[in-house]
Amino acid sequence: MDIQGKTVLVLGGWGLVGNAIIRKIIKKNPKRIIVTSLKKSEAEEACENLRKENPGLPEDYFIPWWGNIFVRNDFKDLDRYEILNDPQKRATLLSDIMDELDDNILKASSLYNLLMKYKPEILIDAINSATGIAYQDVYTSYRNIKKLISSNPGKEEIIKATEQLLCTLYVPQLIRHIQTLYNSMLEAGTKIYVKIGTSGTGGMGLNIPYTHSEERPSRVLLSKSSVAGAHTLLLFLMGRTPEAPIIKEIKPTAAIAWKRIGFGEIKRRGKAIEIVDVPFDSPFKLEGKLQLNVGEKFNRTGETLKSVFIDTGENGTFSRGEFEAITSQGQMEYVTPQEIADDVIFEIQGGNTGHDIINALDNATLEPTYRAGFLQHFAVEKLEELEKIHNVDSVAFELLGPPRLSKLLYEIHLIKLIAKDMENIPSLDSAELSEKMTKIIKTNGELRNQMLSIGIPVLLPDGKNLLRGNEIKIPPFRGENELEITPENIDLWAKDGWVDLRVKNIDKWKERIKAMIDEANSIPEDDTSSMYVRNKRYWNNFKGVDIGKVVSWIFINEEHGGRMKD
Repeated sequence: MDIQGKTVLVLGGWGLVGNAIIRKIIKKNPKRIIVTSLKKSEAEEACENLRKENPGLPEDYFIPWWGNIFVRNDFKDLDRYEILNDPQKRATLLSDIMDELDDNILKASSLYNLLMKYKPEILIDAINSATGIAYQDVYTSYRNIKKLISSNPGKEEIIKATEQLLCTLYVPQLIRHIQTLYNSMLEAGTKIYVKIGTSGTGGMGLNIPYTHSEERPSRVLLSKSSVAGAHTLLLFLMGRTPEAPIIKEIKPTAAIAWKRIGFGEIKRRGKAIEIVDVPFDSPFKLEGKLQLNVGEKFNRTGETLKSVFIDTGENGTFSRGEFEAITSQGQMEYVTPQEIADDVIFEIQGGNTGHDIINALDNATLEPTYRAGFLQHFAVEKLEELEKIHNVDSVAFELLGPPRLSKLLYEIHLIKLIAKDMENIPSLDSAELSEKMTKIIKTNGELRNQMLSIGIPVLLPDGKNLLRGNEIKIPPFRGENELEITPENIDLWAKDGWVDLRVKNIDKWKERIKAMIDEANSIPEDDTSSMYVRNKRYWNNFKGVDIGKVVSWIFINEEHGGRMKD
């Protein structure tokens, strides 16, 4: 359809993809653009920035709207926990989700009110709905209610926990959202709806190595993929419904990046990560039970974690090592938001990009791109340049997950500080290397405190003492704050998320690096075909150590976490 003169409403307009779509669709001369986000500050900031970029447009061309589209209008600006912990609000939410849809429930919804207010002909949905619903985490709710039942609490506590569990169920929330969306668009006269969906795993399979401390594959992560798949099929059904708007979905199957590259505070859930002071002579004895959270045992330094970062919008803020690992060939790789925006606009105008999954469920995923692959080198080089300017090492922030990624990045970073070049590592004495790594941890308080502050402990060479901060990411909290310390658990936890200074782990690193070198050396010198990726040139002839590339090799070859389709 012709975009000129139409009202365009972008759900998630502050986000990475939503903002890219708005900035490109302006050129098609729509009548006005409604920019939505969860928070008021985000929606207003997005509109203000767009006005500055487009000073010739009317003042009211960009209209901000904010709130949660998955709840009723009265609740749209409330925190979900506030709703769930208020008996009356919780009962209303439960009714809105579970009861049969009627006019009262429909017209009370924030989504209905939004569409009725602006009546957009074009609705673009760039909200990561699957994440928003699935990461409410029904499994945590289940564990909480199971624990409550076993402790024989009062009736009111059981009722509260049960209602909270029901409010967290994924499918009823998704179904109610689709019902509300469909009826609201019909009444508003919306002509086309384009969803930017997700595969839930960045295009990877059940072997995905990136999870947040859960089992692999993570049930929470698979819940996101399940919700995303259910969402797609419900949209597919909506698209087959007579008189419904034209329904399309673009489903990227790669990481989406990026928004900006810079240096500054690293934040987790909107708050700067505080640095705690953990002296080297304050290890924990690995005996008895391991406390997952020791409160405020260590003093805050008053400083926050600052480093070079790449901001990927809603997906998080990554270090150079994390970004390089996740976007390496054979991992998630990535696609730019501008490419997604181009596809969305082309589909709205009636073009066929081949990426509308509603039209071709099996073959239309948006794979990693040449442009993104080309720009990946620029991004990594820029991150490296900023590291030198600011005299910092951008290793890991533990915002991407899993803790194993951060652990591996910090371990190879420590080895790099000693060996300098990749080719030197296999010939080093393991015990001596362990000793030197321990000395760095002991003398470099800044490095030590950074890794401990993001939740990555350090297992000392004796295997019996642990340097840790107030919180640790491994083992993850699953309802119990104390766990038995056994040799088997120490090995498991060290593998999953502890920097391990034991000699046997150093031996393992030497084997890995040797395997990487041997693999590259096995490629015939006169083979200049496109057959091989990780050749000597890829490894810079074994000079220096690219920690992200090293860890991506581990995930592909040891974790069997490589992507199948390119």
